[in-house]
Amino acid sequence: MMTVGSQRVSARFMFRHPAHGLALGFGSGLSPKAPGTVGTLWAWVSFLVFSHWLGPVGWGLLIAAGTLLGWWACTLTAQHMGVADPSAIVWDEVVAFWFVLWVLMPASWLMQLAAFVLFRYFDAAKPGPVGWADRHFKLRPGQAIGWRQGLGILLDDAVAALCTLLSLAVWVRLWNS
Repeated sequence: MMTVGSQRVSARFMFRHPAHGLALGFGSGLSPKAPGTVGTLWAWVSFLVFSHWLGPVGWGLLIAAGTLLGWWACTLTAQHMGVADPSAIVWDEVVAFWFVLWVLMPASWLMQLAAFVLFRYFDAAKPGPVGWADRHFKLRPGQAIGWRQGLGILLDDAVAALCTLLSLAVWVRLWNS
């Protein structure tokens, strides 16, 4: 169990509403240490498992649906927790890293690991455009947690995913020159 703001986040909280289970990455966000990293690891493993049944089109549809459903789930869960962007919400990492792998695959183990490390760097350190996306949707004084914050939860990770892919593309281009 972890405490976020005034809300105790537990398996009980997660099962209280379907949105919570999704937003908390099916329990990966309950990790007391580095929930974003645990959520990204869950995304990586689940991508490899589900790829036995999903092709590129299936993944594209799942990522699109996961983003829209995630917007709702992240918004509602943040509202129920009373925190605009709680660390326990990891669905943003899941769907963003699925996108990275979807674009990247097929890729070697080393390339997947590089993608994981870069994505975690961009998501945690929030340099440049990732930081801008994170700050742009922050809660303003007197404002209630709403759809704007739910979108913001997802958006900074989407930008981190794009930065990861751009960095890998530059790396591959320079390495193969």
